[in-house]
Amino acid sequence: MSRVLGVVAEYNPFHNGHTYHIEQSKQIAKCRYTVCVMSGNFTQRGSCSLVDKWSKAQMAIKNGVDLVLELPVIYAISSAENFAYGAMQILDSLKVVDDISFGAECPDIQILDEIATVLYNEPKAYKNILAHELSTGISFPKARENALMMYLNNVRRYSNILSSPNNILGIEYLKALKLIDSHLVPHAIERIEADYNSAGISGNIVSSTAIRNIVKSGNFKVLANIMPKESYSILMDNIKVGHIVSDISSFEKEILYALRKMSLEEIANLPDVNEGLENILKKAANSCNSIVEFLDIVKSKRYTNTRIQRILLYALLEITKKDMQNSKKVNPYIRVLGMNERGEFLLSEIVKANPKLQVITSVKKFEDSCNNKYLMQMLKKDIFATNIYTLGYEFASSANLDYTKKIVK
Repeated sequence: MSRVLGVVAEYNPFHNGHTYHIEQSKQIAKCRYTVCVMSGNFTQRGSCSLVDKWSKAQMAIKNGVDLVLELPVIYAISSAENFAYGAMQILDSLKVVDDISFGAECPDIQILDEIATVLYNEPKAYKNILAHELSTGISFPKARENALMMYLNNVRRYSNILSSPNNILGIEYLKALKLIDSHLVPHAIERIEADYNSAGISGNIVSSTAIRNIVKSGNFKVLANIMPKESYSILMDNIKVGHIVSDISSFEKEILYALRKMSLEEIANLPDVNEGLENILKKAANSCNSIVEFLDIVKSKRYTNTRIQRILLYALLEITKKDMQNSKKVNPYIRVLGMNERGEFLLSEIVKANPKLQVITSVKKFEDSCNNKYLMQMLKKDIFATNIYTLGYEFASSANLDYTKKIVK
């Protein structure tokens, strides 16, 4: 069989930069087939998808991806470490993927792997430096960046690597591959023209952040030049029927309601909540009326906005620390969102290569046949997340789409 490329993405939404990444990756890895593990309706940095997961899958299939699999929400809205671990588990479990490719500000895979090796091995000297940095009260990401720079002791080689979001995620992919002892060959493709958080527009490649801001502004004509034709058409179709969700603020009343209803003990049982943070969160929820106001109250040098927003999603989606622990007891299922003819062939090869793999092409059939309680808990969170997500629509906020939506072909 020809070589198979694996990618991990949010496609929020799919733009010209994503097309460039896929084309470059196929060329470098010399792969004929492409399978993407894609986050669904909520995202890793604590927000939500502009369009639903089936629309994103359709964009991907129209632009060079053969098979789209959903990254369960419990991983999709988690830390970069857990996000990467869940995605690599899925790609590795398929037994047909040869290479993985990710976008990064630094395309030197050796540099990224050197950092990943330190994080994987956690030498005592590094852990001691990290503990000291954390004791100063700064956030974990900043403490880790400082500790790695001091431990590696080569400013010229490693400068700015850990301050770039895609580098960080790439390093976590590499670390996850070590953790699961995977054979997958990694490749880093340099991001061009626009960083992840860049809001500017120059040329025909801009960030997903910039596109979401354009949609918020209502200046839709600009989009035609910075998105593939098919992606633009799918996005506009969703806009016309009121099926876009701009950001987490679309659920601010539901989130504040959830936090006001929860006890301090329940808030403390949300992932990423420790060191008495539940008291700060509860107080903020009881005294403000918007997410912007909430974040302004809670933010500090110890807690990044991204971490706080992820906690807000945990509260909204009723995801607990126990749910996170249970997710580590199983390999994730393979949830098919979309495929073309090549993807159908690829899926048949995946099933042949790993007959025991838990593959979902029908949620109802999977529920009827699955006897693994941890996988069922994980799937219920995905279904619930979709039901909550559609509340952000302007019109036709239907529930149970995981049962009624067909696989995109």
